[in-house]
Amino acid sequence: MNLSLLLALVIVLTLWVIAGYGIWLWGPGLRKHSVRCPEFKKRAKVLVDQQEALFPASYAGLTVIDVKRCSLFKGVPLTCHKECMQHL
Repeated sequence: MNLSLLLALVIVLTLWVIAGYGIWLWGPGLRKHSVRCPEFKKRAKVLVDQQEALFPASYAGLTVIDVKRCSLFKGVPLTCHKECMQHL
């Protein structure tokens, strides 16, 4: 195998690994965010579920569809109306 062909193959595989890691890191799924809670007027760390935005025939990026956990509610179910989703 030619050295330049081997080098090109290694570069392409490296780029695929970097792209896959980026999708895994910033793609859909559960992500931690820090927001200001509009109800309690405090900073909160929330665990949110991000999914692709539902706009047909276009890529609009990711949107937060649900808040799973909030640091202001220590281990209890969320009792707020999840207004902090608008500030993400």
